[in-house]
Amino acid sequence: MTTILARQARCAALGFWPGPLDGIDGRRTRAAFEAALASQRAKGLPFEHPSGISRVHWHWTGGGHIPNRTDLGAYHSLIPADGPAVHPVGPTTRRSHTLNANGGAVGVSICAMAGAVERPFNAGRAPITPAQVSGLARETARLCRLYDIPVSPWSTLSHAEIQPTLGIVQRWKWDITWLPGMDQPGDPIAVGNRLRELVRCELLNI
Repeated sequence: MTTILARQARCAALGFWPGPLDGIDGRRTRAAFEAALASQRAKGLPFEHPSGISRVHWHWTGGGHIPNRTDLGAYHSLIPADGPAVHPVGPTTRRSHTLNANGGAVGVSICAMAGAVERPFNAGRAPITPAQVSGLARETARLCRLYDIPVSPWSTLSHAEIQPTLGIVQRWKWDITWLPGMDQPGDPIAVGNRLRELVRCELLNI
């Protein structure tokens, strides 16, 4: 993910539209950046957190309900079926969870969906549980508060949303397009909106 594209995504998340997220430092992008910078300064905040963290990417592991060695080496936070979130490393440690989009992103993954098939849909032998959905929302809310991450399609999004929202080509990823109670996978952004609403509710309770 280029520096300019990351800046565009941050501007959009803060409510200052930079035009198409295309990685080009054009007039609209520069104007959005200046406006976002001024808005953050008025709040006593930098444009982004000093750590450089500005996004949360949601995943599922494609494994069982308990994190395995591969899971522990790929993500920053893992949501098992039972118990609290697991944190193998801190959010500033580089992890390879999203193709060409790892910089500035915390990878949060639900431990689930082993053997799942998108079409014809089969949730596999370890489907996502409602408790894990709630756990994902709580963990995301925690990170949003800690790193000044707005809840938005450009800053809190699923792996399946990366390509349509940020324009970064992925390899046929469909996590997270299915949640408990759904008959089949849905539109990535629609499912992402459901998760974002849960995160907003969690933030009201922190």
